[in-house]
Order: sequence, then C-alpha cells, then structure tokens
Amino acid sequence: MARHPELLIPASSLEVLKTAVIFGADAVYIGGEAFGLRAKAKNFSREDMVEGIAFAHEHDVKVYVTANILAHNYDLDGVRKYFEELREIKPDALIIADPGVFDIAKEVCPEIERHISTQANNTNYGTYNFWYRQGASRVVSARELSLREIKELRQHIPEDLEIETFVHGAMCISYSGRCLLSNYFTGRDANHGACTHPCRWKYAVVEETRPGEYMPVYENERGTYIFNSKDLCMIEHIPELLDAGIDSLKIEGRMKTALYVATVARTYRKAIDDYQKDPELYRQNMPWYLDQISNCTYRQFTTGFFFGKPDESTQIYDSNTYVKEYTYLGIAEESTEGLIKLSQRNKFSVGEEIEIMKPDGRNVAAVVERILDEEGKEQESAPHPKQTLYVKLSANAETFDILRRKEMDENE
Repeated sequence: MARHPELLIPASSLEVLKTAVIFGADAVYIGGEAFGLRAKAKNFSREDMVEGIAFAHEHDVKVYVTANILAHNYDLDGVRKYFEELREIKPDALIIADPGVFDIAKEVCPEIERHISTQANNTNYGTYNFWYRQGASRVVSARELSLREIKELRQHIPEDLEIETFVHGAMCISYSGRCLLSNYFTGRDANHGACTHPCRWKYAVVEETRPGEYMPVYENERGTYIFNSKDLCMIEHIPELLDAGIDSLKIEGRMKTALYVATVARTYRKAIDDYQKDPELYRQNMPWYLDQISNCTYRQFTTGFFFGKPDESTQIYDSNTYVKEYTYLGIAEESTEGLIKLSQRNKFSVGEEIEIMKPDGRNVAAVVERILDEEGKEQESAPHPKQTLYVKLSANAETFDILRRKEMDENE
C-alpha cells in the first residue's frame, strides 16, 4: 500500500529555508557550521538555525540537521559540544552516517530523532534493521538501489522504520558518495564535507611516451566531462516511488539558490498532491511538471538506478544540457503601497518584462515600472547585488513570491 510521502527539501541559508517552506516542503534539511558534508555551503549559524526552526514549525514543517561526516578522533569532542547546542535548539532530527557520532547523539540528545545518512551505504534490509535496533527512526537509502530492491526492503523492515530516498538532483559518480577523488587531487576530503567535485572537471588523455601532449576525449567542440552524470529526476515516476513504500522523497541541492529550491519544491509538491488527489490529474499535468523542472538545471535528466543499473546514457556527452534558464532577481520580502521590497540578486532594469513565481504554481508576467533605492531615489536599473530596493511592478507580488527573468537559450 502506498504511504503518505514527505517532500524533503534542502536549504543552504535562512532565506532558502523560508522559501522551501512557503513553496511546499513538508520538511527541510540544513547544515550547521560544522560536521556536515557541505562545508562550502553557506550553512546556518546558531541564530539562523533557531529562527529557521521556529519559522518552519509555525508552518508545520520539520527541520533536520546534517551531521554526516565520517569522523576522525579529533572530531568527537566537537561533535559532543555541537549536539549539546542542538539539544537546546531542538531540530526534529539529526542526519548521521558515523556510528561513533550516532552513539554521541543517542547519549547527549536522545529526544531528537536520528536518521541514517546515505553516506552509511544502506543497501539492504539487514542494514536497516541493524540501525532500527540502535534507535534510528529513518534510514536514507543508497542511491544505487532500484525501486524493486526498495520495495523488497520495505517488506522486511518494521512498519515504523521510515525510508528516505533521493529522487531529484545531482548524482555522485561514487557509490553513496564515498568518493576519494577530491582528497587524492586536492587534499580536500569529500567525507569531511570539503569535496571539490573533480567529477565535474574536464579531462584529457596523455599517452605515456608523449608527456605534455593532451588528447581530448571529444564528442564535440566542447570536449566531454568523462565522469559527469546527468541529474536525477523522478517527477514522471511518483506512482512507482510511492508504491515502493518510500516515506520521504528527498531533493538534493544544499548549495542551490532560492530560485532552484522554489522551482523544484513547487513542482514536486504539485505532482505529489495531484497524484494523491487523482492519478489522471497527475498524468494530465505531466507537461507542466516537465516544463517547470527543466527551468532550474544545467544538466539533462536520468532516472539513475531506480529501474536497474544505468547505462552509459546517464553521462553527458554533448553541449545541449539545458533548454531554458531563468535569472534569479530576488524574493519579495514585503509589499507596501504598491512597492515590493527585495534584496536584489541580479541586474534588472525599468521597462523589462520579468516573471513573478508564486507558490501556488502560477507564473505571472510583469513589467518593471519603477526601481527605488532605500532613500527613495529613482533608479533606471539595479546593477549592485544585495542592494535593498523597492520595486513597482505591473502585476501584484506578495511576500515570498520570487522574481525571475527568462533568458533566451542559444538553441531557441
């Protein structure tokens, strides 16, 4: 029987957390300033974490904090202090990979649920049952599991042990993210949150007797990224995900912008709700989901391992990696007397046509009629990032609406 799914959205900052909440998340996962696997993400200070958890809880949304490094001896004292802080802040769960870290959480803050990270290589129901006996309430499946395996796994674990599974976002070339390339090339440890993503770099071949003579692995004039996976996207397979018994549909992207998070959250929210309301409605609205989801990625899509081992088509070999791109202009922070306050993120000008992206699924075209700075001085354009502006549009924008501009793709 299909279970009621949670939509779990990433957040890199307080602004993105609030966006995720407003645009449809049931839960949000965030990183603190230490012990998570996204060291280069902005992450949350204690103050932002407190405010973010309060905001989420006001909207009946849960917050999970990542603490999923693979710890060394020198990490453990800091982990203990960190968990003592989190005990006061009260997130809904901790996401943990390391058994030593798990034990500290169990001891220091037993009232906070413990979820087992995909980094722990959770590939079978024996592993799920092991973690359940230790006190975990949820296990995140390894990305290399098929839907058939997940469905079988569900049949062999307790009913109250939850399965969380990545359904959208960047894929790692290594099993469950256990990659050593970054450490080898740069000395920055992926398993400590410092991955430099060597799988996204361009490579060439050098023959042993001809050093310095680089032979690119051509598919076209741009070369190719030989490790570069397409992005996972399961928007067309919500029925299969729910049928497999997955409790939480997880979106990857803790280093993404508010625009990306809003787009993915809104699209999956509508797809899940439509399917649960009427499977035929879900099928009818598929073109809308696919159009919306294509607006926020630079890569093509794959279904990963869900339907068996991926073939070479999961790799990107050509330059046509996206169809559309939207430029993120800012979030409407408040609306008073016909003016929208926002912290500007990219340049836009008076007279331009932009789009107001609303949480309910509407995209409203609008013309920028006026731009004022904080002193009320008129501006023709907004060229300075993070500048606080007051903007008059030809259409109504409300708090938390996102302003974006569609750019023409070179292939259009």
